[in-house]
Parts: sequence; structure tokens; C-alpha cells
Amino acid sequence: MFTLAAHTLGCKLNFAETAHLLAQLPRDCFSVVEWPAPADFYVINTCTVTSTAERKCRTAIHSAHRLNPNAKIFIIGCYATLAASTLSLIPGVEKVLPNDSKHLLPDYILQSAQFPAKHHQDGIFPIAYNLEQRTRAFLKIQDGCDYFCSYCAIPFARGRAHSATIDQVLQAANRIAQSGINEIVLTGVNTGTFGQERGESLLDLLKILDNETSIPRYRISSIEPNLLTPKMVEFVARSRAFMPHFHIPLQAANDNTLRLMRRRYTTAEYSRLILSIKQAMPHACIAADIIAAFNGESPQDFEDSIAFLHSIPISYLHVFTYSQRPNTAALKIKPAIPPQEQHRRSNLLHLLSDELLLAFHRSQIGSSRPVLWEHTDHDGQLYGYTDNYIRLSTATSSATPNTITSAIITEDNIVK
Repeated sequence: MFTLAAHTLGCKLNFAETAHLLAQLPRDCFSVVEWPAPADFYVINTCTVTSTAERKCRTAIHSAHRLNPNAKIFIIGCYATLAASTLSLIPGVEKVLPNDSKHLLPDYILQSAQFPAKHHQDGIFPIAYNLEQRTRAFLKIQDGCDYFCSYCAIPFARGRAHSATIDQVLQAANRIAQSGINEIVLTGVNTGTFGQERGESLLDLLKILDNETSIPRYRISSIEPNLLTPKMVEFVARSRAFMPHFHIPLQAANDNTLRLMRRRYTTAEYSRLILSIKQAMPHACIAADIIAAFNGESPQDFEDSIAFLHSIPISYLHVFTYSQRPNTAALKIKPAIPPQEQHRRSNLLHLLSDELLLAFHRSQIGSSRPVLWEHTDHDGQLYGYTDNYIRLSTATSSATPNTITSAIITEDNIVK
């Protein structure tokens, strides 16, 4: 029996892919141990969104080599795609697999362990999902991106937009349902482009999942504002299973910076979308990604951004400080923001996010929402998320894990 440890960095899509690839290894030959631990094989799924993510990838590789200098280390993912030659020189690395061949990871591990490899069909979308959380699964339905925003290296790492078929996703969702999972999060790099290459659409998929599966809860992990249509908002508002929870990247909250970023909408269009969601679902939770201190963002642009974010009913922010990515158009945009000012703007956006989240939580106090209870912690409390993504706690005597019950939101049961 060989031991294997995996470490995944980056997005939920990476976590789904890691879990899916490891699940293809025979359990009677490989025992998966928790990272970090000594193991015969290591799999590190990498991220290239920021320079910090890349540094964490390299640190993980060195840590694996120190844990077992004789172990064989396999590197996959976005950083592996853009820096294969560099990563392959790090001691202990057995194989670097870019995104277009990471589906062969189980084969390479089997061969390295002197077991016969499996065979794979070319041209089939490598749908993936994880069942590790036991209550929620992340299901990969799409990959790649054609947008080429000026700050982003992901299109170079993930390739052109492509997706599974509706039938593939439906079959995967039904398999997940059989495992007892109660919530599926649909993930992708640019999820809203699902099916476009074959005349299908994300809305078509949502309707079929809502009508033809028994999964009680679905979420859409992230969707571009220009792809979240009025019909999709209307559908979620009346659907059986899709939760009133949206993750809608904004990236910049002023039009000057949005143009520099090559984003496909204006602040006015973004505002109209958010207001339409709140009109249809006043209780909806809406998260927004935003990049702090992008090249060329003037002090006035930043002040305008703060004012805009105060003007719309966003629930909280995912704040990322701008990080230079090789071969991206943003490298030519001047001026670059000094590190001290980057830090200041990032801190202000984090503080604003805390303020927005507190206001959203307070707006929901007294309401009764369905909660999927997930796990207990060391304090003996049971934790779970409402349909509109507020984390609550309750006594273990009041509910059991992987059940959905109604709970009244109070100041005391909101997990800060």
C-alpha cells in the first residue's frame, strides 16, 4: 500500500479537480493521508492568480521534499502550465502536468508505482467533482476563458472556454445525489459561458438540474455580470433548488479602471444588475470580487470606487491586491501603485467589506431561513449555512449534520 498526500491551492475548481483525480486511483493500492504528512507520493495542484499564490506553490513543493526526500512529487494546475520548466527543476519533482494533460495524472502515478495505467478518451470534457465535505460538492461544468482581461493570466493557463454537455452534468449531479450530498456548487473559470460552443446555455442547464434531480440545493460559484441575464435572475428567484446567493465579479468600482482592465460592463450596468437581484430577492446575498490598486487607478478613481460600493447593496467583498502577471497587457499600464499605497487601499476595502457584511447580517435578523447543517467544531456547536449564505451555529441537540432545517437568525447565532 502506497501513501499519497495532496495539497491544493487556488479556486474551488482546483479542489474539485484534485478530488476527482485522486478518486481514480485504486483504493486498495493507495491510501490518501492528510497534508502535511510523510507520503510516498505528493500531488500539488497549483495556482497562478497572484505572485503570492505562486510562492505558496513553490513552498509546498519544498515542504513535500523535506517531509520525504524519496517521495515522487507531481505538479498540476495553472502555475504548472505557465512555469513547467522552472518547476521541473525543483528537487523531488517527478512530473509537471499542464492543464491540458492533468487528466493523465492517475496514469503517471500508477506507472510510477509500477501498476498498469488506465485509458482515457480524448475530446471528452473532464468533468470533475469532490465529495470530501459530505454535505456539499463542487462540480466542474466549465473550463477556460476567452475574455483576456488585462490583469489576468488564467486564459493562458486554462485555454479557451469549453464546457461539459448538459447530459454530462445531469449524470454527474445524479451520481452526487446518490452519495447523500445535499448541495452542489457549479464551478468553472467563466461559468456563464457554459454550453456556448454547442448551442446550449447555462440557463438551460439550471432549469434541467432544478427539474430533473433530487439535489435540494444548488449554488453558482461565480458568474460574470454581463452573463447573468434578467431571465437567469428571474429563474433563480422562483426555482426549487437554486439558492439566493450570487458571486458576481466587479474587479473595479469605477469606469476608468474597468476600461483599463478590459472588463465588459460599466458601473451603471453593474448597479442595475445588483438592484434587479435585490428587487426579485430582497434577502439575496451578493458577493463581489474587487482588485485593489490596479495599475493606472488614480486617487480619485479609488475615492469614486469607495463611493460606488457604498451606493449598491453588495453583501461583502473578496479583496485581492493587484499582482503583476507575466505576459498580461496590464504590465504596460502606468503608473504602477507603490506598495504602501497598495496596502492602504486594500485595507480600506477590507474594512468596507466588514461593514457591508455586518449590515447584511443585521438586515436578516429575525427572519427564518433554511440551513444546511454541516459539521461540529471543537466547541460542540453545529455549524451550517442558510440559503442566502449566512453561517449560523446551533447546539448539537437541535439538529444533525447533513440535514436542512429552518432557523431564525439572531444576533447570537450568526458566526462572525
